Amino acid sequence: MRIAPLTFALAIGFATPVFAQDEAAQPLVNAEWVKTHAGDENVVILDIRDKIDETDLGDAPYIANAVVAPYASAGWRTEVDGVPGQLPPLEQITALIGGLGIDNDDHVVIVPWGTDSSEFGGATRVYWTFKYLGHENVSILDGGWRQFDAAGGERSAERAKPEPVEFTYELQDELRATTEDVQAALDAGTKLIDGRPAEQFEGKSKSPVVRIEGTIPGAVNIEHSKLYSGEYATFATPETVKALSEAVGLADDEDNIAFCNTGHWASIAWFGLSEVLGNKNTRMYDGSMAEWAADPARPVENRSGT
Repeated sequence: MRIAPLTFALAIGFATPVFAQDEAAQPLVNAEWVKTHAGDENVVILDIRDKIDETDLGDAPYIANAVVAPYASAGWRTEVDGVPGQLPPLEQITALIGGLGIDNDDHVVIVPWGTDSSEFGGATRVYWTFKYLGHENVSILDGGWRQFDAAGGERSAERAKPEPVEFTYELQDELRATTEDVQAALDAGTKLIDGRPAEQFEGKSKSPVVRIEGTIPGAVNIEHSKLYSGEYATFATPETVKALSEAVGLADDEDNIAFCNTGHWASIAWFGLSEVLGNKNTRMYDGSMAEWAADPARPVENRSGT
């Protein structure tokens, strides 16, 4: 895999934030923050990049002082009751986190490649996992490795070898929606936010893991690609997220549930609405269309005209 170089620039609606050291953990931190604090006590840089060994990054492909747990292979998601992409059993996910040397006092900073919105979704999904488990002190490196490398971040030939610790959880059930919650939201007219590409939302195409084309009736569409700039490697600003939210009729602090196919793209929408914009009445349906459409008795709306 060749990783395209990145030059520093800002696109309208996308900007890398700067946060002071003494602030509480912010959803996004920039490369300079990581360069300054990567070696700090109780700061864990969590590298979730996939296929690092298949790149052209030479003999120092790792972030210095970072622990490595690839999104696709470390065990961040699993199949549960035939539904792919689910949160693993609690004893498994906490063992994964504790095995990375992360305890409940650590500030975790998640680092993806930052190539595009879909890949960046690995970071938002892992971020959501920490939040759901009750770990508040978590951030994402905005722009991921691309911003870190462009800023001259220190690289290493070897990944860190952490000492396992105990990681405990306190579930934040208000962050996760079940199928029953979605059905109740549908009956109540609560906003349902489909984070998939427009073609899947409209029913013109579908993921292989979803039984049938279409979306949950009455859902509105905020495409995940509108929330992250692959060109500039930055997440959308609060102003951009607000404009996208208003465009689909979602009011400030209005209850809503984000979904997609398996809770990956949905995590991007959830992160934008809940963490960047600040609408804490946003939940994520990690079962998403793979679970919803599996039962033919549940309604699916096709807007493609076919």
